[in-house]
Amino acid sequence: MGFQFGSFDSICQRAALVICPLVGTDQGIEPVCYGRNIDVGGSVVFQPSTVFIHVVAIVMTAIMIYSIQVKYTAIGRKEMVMFFWLYAIIQFLAIFLDGGIIPFANASYPWFTAIYTGLVTAAYGCILINSFVGFQFVEDGTPLSLWSMRISCLGLFGVSFFVAIATFKQFAGFSYTSPTALWIVYLIWPIVCVAVYIPSQFILVYQTLNDRWPYGDLLFGTGFYCLGMVLLFIFSDTICNTIEHYIDGIFFSEFCVLLSVMMIYKYWDSITKEDLEFSVGSKVTAWEVKDPSLVGASQEALNNHYGGNYLPPSASFNTSDRKGSGGYPPNGGY
Repeated sequence: MGFQFGSFDSICQRAALVICPLVGTDQGIEPVCYGRNIDVGGSVVFQPSTVFIHVVAIVMTAIMIYSIQVKYTAIGRKEMVMFFWLYAIIQFLAIFLDGGIIPFANASYPWFTAIYTGLVTAAYGCILINSFVGFQFVEDGTPLSLWSMRISCLGLFGVSFFVAIATFKQFAGFSYTSPTALWIVYLIWPIVCVAVYIPSQFILVYQTLNDRWPYGDLLFGTGFYCLGMVLLFIFSDTICNTIEHYIDGIFFSEFCVLLSVMMIYKYWDSITKEDLEFSVGSKVTAWEVKDPSLVGASQEALNNHYGGNYLPPSASFNTSDRKGSGGYPPNGGY
């Protein structure tokens, strides 16, 4: 079956997406080929290779979040870290959905899938908003900037969650037999966000930086993302049949998306420099004069100015010096 606007039929026949058991004419589209399952302690785990990628993604995201958090004064730090938190939560939830820990037939599966759909929509919205942070239309890190992003992401989550659950449960005019609204939210919205983010960052680098190396991070990230989508939506069943069901396109797609997310971090890190003003200002700078002639000249100038032998306030002295001279500083005074 060929590609059709608003229909998941051809897509779900190639790739086992988490929404596929909940859409279609008979509410459930089975892929032509999917990854092998394994038995772990009497429980069947679906897509074990994909679950492994989700775990790796969580670990790598935790490292990136920590690296962002320690750059206290970097531009857009709080806004960017929100995207990585959303990505980590999505990967954690995907373990239960892709791995079959929450079975398709379970009554809670549609609700968790709707939450997953809402989080994906919010994550793409977050990266879309982050594309404008660097232009400083609103000062980053301020309540206005942070709450604008939080409210926007929450709104996107709410709309997407409603569309998904209404489609799965068939109410408010939505239907799983004709999931056009869900199709737009699930497939078109991510493309729009990526299509805005990439050109905007090229413009940002061109206008504000002399360094052109961040272009490489953007190109690699875009390449990984596009490759992952191609492998998922076009070659997933081909890969699955070729490798005899051991892995399918979802494994490679998730891996490529992880690489693209890592390149987003690499790009942000390359264009932001931490302001070390506070750390430098909190340290005492020790000045040391190496040339003895300069030491003598400086001391002579101070003696002439104060009319005696000058000692700096930090210089040490003992009580015998003070008694012999009748006051501080010895042999002179201010």
